[in-house]
Amino acid sequence: MIPVTEFKHFTDQQPAFKVLKPWWDVLAEYITIAMLMIGVFGCTLQVTQDKIICLPSRVPSGTSFSEATCEDFTRKKINTSEPTQPSTYQEMSGLRNNLDLQQYSYINQMCYETALHWYAKYFPYLVVIHTLIFMVCASFWFKFPGTSSKIEHFISILSKCFDSPWTTRAISEVSGENQENGSPEKINRRRKSSAPSESTELSPAGGSVMEKKVAESSSVSLLDKKEGEQAKALFEKVKKFRLHVEKGDILYTMYIRQTVLKVFKFLVITIYNTALVHNISFIVPCSVKMEDMTGYDHFCCNHTKAHLFSKLAICYICFLGIYGMTCLYTLYWLFHRPLKEYSFHYAREETGISDIPDVKNDFAFMLHLIDQYDSLYSKRFAVFLSEVSEFKLKQLNLNHEWTVDKLRQKLQKNSHDRLELSLFMLSGLPDTVFELTEVESLKLELLKDVTFPTSVTQLVNLQELSLINCPVKLSFTSLMFFREQLKVMLVKFEEIKDIPVWTYNLRGLEELYISGTFNQEMGRSGTLESLRELKNLKTLTLHSNISKLPPSVADVATHLLKLRILNDGTKLVTLNNLKKLSCVQEVELINCNLERIPHAVFSLVNLQELNLKDNQLHSIEEIISFQHCRKLTRLKLWHNHISSIPEHIRKLKTLEQLDLSHNHIEVLPAQLFLCTRLRELDLSHNNIRVIPPGMGVLQALQCFAISHNALEVLPNELYFCKKLKTLKVGHNKLHRLSDRVSWLPLLSKLELKGNQLEALPLEIGKCPALRRSGLVVESMLYDALPLEVREKLEEE
Repeated sequence: MIPVTEFKHFTDQQPAFKVLKPWWDVLAEYITIAMLMIGVFGCTLQVTQDKIICLPSRVPSGTSFSEATCEDFTRKKINTSEPTQPSTYQEMSGLRNNLDLQQYSYINQMCYETALHWYAKYFPYLVVIHTLIFMVCASFWFKFPGTSSKIEHFISILSKCFDSPWTTRAISEVSGENQENGSPEKINRRRKSSAPSESTELSPAGGSVMEKKVAESSSVSLLDKKEGEQAKALFEKVKKFRLHVEKGDILYTMYIRQTVLKVFKFLVITIYNTALVHNISFIVPCSVKMEDMTGYDHFCCNHTKAHLFSKLAICYICFLGIYGMTCLYTLYWLFHRPLKEYSFHYAREETGISDIPDVKNDFAFMLHLIDQYDSLYSKRFAVFLSEVSEFKLKQLNLNHEWTVDKLRQKLQKNSHDRLELSLFMLSGLPDTVFELTEVESLKLELLKDVTFPTSVTQLVNLQELSLINCPVKLSFTSLMFFREQLKVMLVKFEEIKDIPVWTYNLRGLEELYISGTFNQEMGRSGTLESLRELKNLKTLTLHSNISKLPPSVADVATHLLKLRILNDGTKLVTLNNLKKLSCVQEVELINCNLERIPHAVFSLVNLQELNLKDNQLHSIEEIISFQHCRKLTRLKLWHNHISSIPEHIRKLKTLEQLDLSHNHIEVLPAQLFLCTRLRELDLSHNNIRVIPPGMGVLQALQCFAISHNALEVLPNELYFCKKLKTLKVGHNKLHRLSDRVSWLPLLSKLELKGNQLEALPLEIGKCPALRRSGLVVESMLYDALPLEVREKLEEE
């Protein structure tokens, strides 16, 4: 007996497996049920009724006993009205025992076993056995260990995808777009055109209408958080299942083997049933040695169920024929259609989702089977194969997680004093960002699948955009908005070629910061694109590993004011294009492995500032050529290997700021102090022991830094620099500080820490602008000052 629990499990599984049963398998299943009913009905009759009834028959001498003899005997008895002649027979010897009924019951059983053909006896049981074999063959691949797990997993995912609220939402959204915008083909073309175009302009009516519709639908119909997470998990399950199933074709092979086995069994069963069906006869001759008991050896028997069994056998063979036709059609379908490839062509047209990928192998085969059941299943399942659909779902989940209030809490001022929103490592860009109209700077770092919709135009105060390893797609409307709105752009990627091309079309940009590795093997594809569209660009910063100045820099030569190159130690060999920057005012060549000051900078007549930090400069003899740069006011040669300052530095009459810190200078030439316009002079982190005379002429000097050297005394002429505000002499070998420090009325920053001072002069309290916060000295020295001096320094 089958347990009730097992039967319940079987009935529960059937509705799930039916989606993988095409119409011919369903028809074959009904046929097997009909054949099973024939077999069960025959078995019931076989058990509940008499099997055979026999009558004695005399055979004339010289004739053989056969079925024809019994038919003649029966015909005579039925059709002749004359009484038959009594047969003479030899009476039995012995006593009469009144056992006629038992005798003929015995004869009936003997004739049933010996005279009746085996096919006539066991026909109903054969039908049941054959039908059960067909049913097992039809369900074998559902139970085989190598296929059942895949099928159950697929059906489980399929049912969840079919019933998922996200499936209905995605299809209904697209249906609304179809009604709004036209045919799916037009929608697909619009989507392609609304994607980030890098080489062509976009139609204004193309992307904006669609994105507006999507934005409206996103705000109108929302999934709750739990449904969104469930749909997200379904996308991951579908991806993993696809990767696993597309590698093999065991399901396809197993289905072919199953069908071939069914065809083979059909042929065998049909042939032998057709050959043996005539053995089901109504009249059966029987010869049994019973003369001693009954006086007869020959009997004519009536197979009582022969007529019914023959009709059942004919019906059974007819059903077999129909069953065989379904099997043959299955083989035709298997071998005359490309079942290892499945294209969602119709699903793309009906859903409007154009990026549904084609699938192969077992995945494709199961989808072909599902189409035979109901193509709606594959269409709804296709929603979870689309990256566009997944992106929309992620967008909804993002909007649930990042509300407007939560984003507003992340706002803070950046280095440019703009109100900045910084987002890091999100799965996308929340739509709620575009509701923060007060945002002035947007920083996106390591975000995935970022697309700026039309709603970005709500950020009316946006001026600065930072993209750090964050690819971004734009619609036409977004591009037009950025072209007019953005003033500052920072793009940082692993390679320069990954920078979005639309960056070079932002004509309203004033500052552009580019960071990325330059691939020398990429040729022009690895270089910067043309910058000629950047008509308002004033500042260009390039953080890379270039060996020569990109030709595209010449595109902004007529209006570029500041050029900054950070090369991370890669030697910058060619700077000829630098000569074309006739209007440039500031040039920074940082860590470019320069051994000499590039001659190209001497041609920049409008140059005001030159910064050569972190290079390999040992000598600056060519500094005399800067006399042609009559507007040069700031020269920074810090973090190099300069050992001496040439005397002709006096020629640089226009210098206001000179930074020679972090070098190897030991001796200062007195001619340095002939640069009388100097306001800032930084000589810290060198090996200077003595400051030569003549420093008093620097009447414009406001900041003097000479810390981390080997000074033992400060010249008295230093205190004639009446405009000095900052004096940094820490970490030297000073033993005392002159009381003339009080001659510096504007001094507000004094660093003395790290020297060998024994005491501070009391006159330090007479510096009107100096306060305790601006005095950097050891606490012990400060505490040694008189109380009134300390109170003076600590006054507000």
